[in-house]
Amino acid sequence: MIQPTPAIVAQSAVRRLPRWALLLLCAAYVLPGFLGREPWKAQDMTAFGYMLEMARGTSSWLAPRLVGLQPEFEALLPYWLGAGAMRIAPSWMSPDFAARVPFIALLALTLAATWWAVYQLARRPQAQPVAFAFGGEAHPTDYARALADAGLLALLACLGLAQLAHETTPALAQLGCSALAFYGLAALPGRPLKPALAAAIGIVGLTLSGAPSLALAFALGAAVLLLINDPTADAPRRQRWVWAGYVALWALLSAALAAQLDVWRWRLDDSGRDLRDTARMLLWFAWPAWPLALWTVWRWRRQLGSRHVALPLWIVACCVVSALVTPAGDRSLLLALPALASLAAFALPTLRRSVSSLIDWFTLVFFSGCVLVIWVVWISMETGVPAQPAANVARLAPGFVPSFSWIAVACAVAGTAGWVALVRWRAGRHQAAIWKSLVLPAGGAALCWLLLMTLWLPVLDYARSYVPSVRGVVRAIDQPGCVEVAGLTRGQLAALRYHGRLSLQQARPDTARCPWRVLAVRAGAAHERAVTAGGWQLVATVRRPTDAADTLRVYRAAAP
Repeated sequence: MIQPTPAIVAQSAVRRLPRWALLLLCAAYVLPGFLGREPWKAQDMTAFGYMLEMARGTSSWLAPRLVGLQPEFEALLPYWLGAGAMRIAPSWMSPDFAARVPFIALLALTLAATWWAVYQLARRPQAQPVAFAFGGEAHPTDYARALADAGLLALLACLGLAQLAHETTPALAQLGCSALAFYGLAALPGRPLKPALAAAIGIVGLTLSGAPSLALAFALGAAVLLLINDPTADAPRRQRWVWAGYVALWALLSAALAAQLDVWRWRLDDSGRDLRDTARMLLWFAWPAWPLALWTVWRWRRQLGSRHVALPLWIVACCVVSALVTPAGDRSLLLALPALASLAAFALPTLRRSVSSLIDWFTLVFFSGCVLVIWVVWISMETGVPAQPAANVARLAPGFVPSFSWIAVACAVAGTAGWVALVRWRAGRHQAAIWKSLVLPAGGAALCWLLLMTLWLPVLDYARSYVPSVRGVVRAIDQPGCVEVAGLTRGQLAALRYHGRLSLQQARPDTARCPWRVLAVRAGAAHERAVTAGGWQLVATVRRPTDAADTLRVYRAAAP
């Protein structure tokens, strides 16, 4: 029996969000962060280093290596995408930007797949609003489209999406593949061809991106949901059994593939992270989607077994459990954001107008304050007025010299003008649109990210890239050639290989094979004793400007 729905939506409330506005908002969010910067510390630079080695032919495509080290996270697909893009890129394109091109597509795929997943879930009979006695309720297609717009806006508004979704790392590949799988699993068993293909590609892609256990959990949970849904509200029982078997088969095939390629590793965290730590991370990481998602679970509690609530809730639960038991908790929570955005969208048909107004006022004050701070700090860096923000930047990033870009300023001004226009629109008489409560959160998040990646990009690039450190090492080595390294992180190794064009080898305490040796401060006592006993001469100590702990020592072999 289908339980009564809590959604009461009139046709006037499902007006369509203009496509040009939605696409422009997505472009303003996707492109900044991929353009005009160097690879950043640490995972961004590390992943790029493995891609570069594969593109140059110095590493196997099935067993990536960087100066003899295997990746920290067992993944293949993201490295294949970046290395393949570098191999086919034109000569005028820099390798680091070429590696980002497929990841731009992955982020766009994430947004599109989330929209279609919410659309398909909202089309289900269990998700439809109450039918009015004299007509006038929302048409199913218009209702689904309006909720899909809201789900996409909720995803763009999530604070944790910004940085991790703009790095060339396995996390973004996992996000794109999980969103694609979410769409496929949400759409089955309706029009099955495209959803079935999307689910298969998403499950296999998630496996090859380093998350085989989550791929298996998503698929098996979706298979169970295909079987327990109300047969009168979905597909015939036999058809549901067929598609449940299809999903389970792909789950098992992806698990076998992971075992064959040796990318199935249990990475359990023994650092003692508990539920409170994960909850605190979730509070800001998934804001503002999580409060709306909780409201959805409460208001739709009589339909918890229905696909539009159960499927995203299952995916969120799997990701939260993964965040509790694995070291990279934020990257596990990243995969929950499309499903959380879907749950947030289904809260909107049940919100009171007072709650919607509270969201608008809070968002307006919060993001307007953030925009003001970003502009004031930038003006201070460029002009010295007011003096304190510039002094704070000089203290946090010593040696940074501000630069001016007309293109960056024009984009920032256009984005700020768009925010003002959006606020004026929201303050007008537009109370009917069901997605109205998420316009300001999504627009504010996109604007702040745009301003950070234009006005603040030079200082962020200086603070987060390895370029200053590499320049110091290269200056100390008057004749670049063979260099032994010890104690360096994978990101530092990748930076020395790319920016410094150095030939690196792992150092051995008992032998010296190169005239130069670079040690990190954490290299270990054995290497410290080796350079002391071997007569190595300390040439330079290179400190990363924004991190005193990130210090390298450059040694030259003693003359024979």
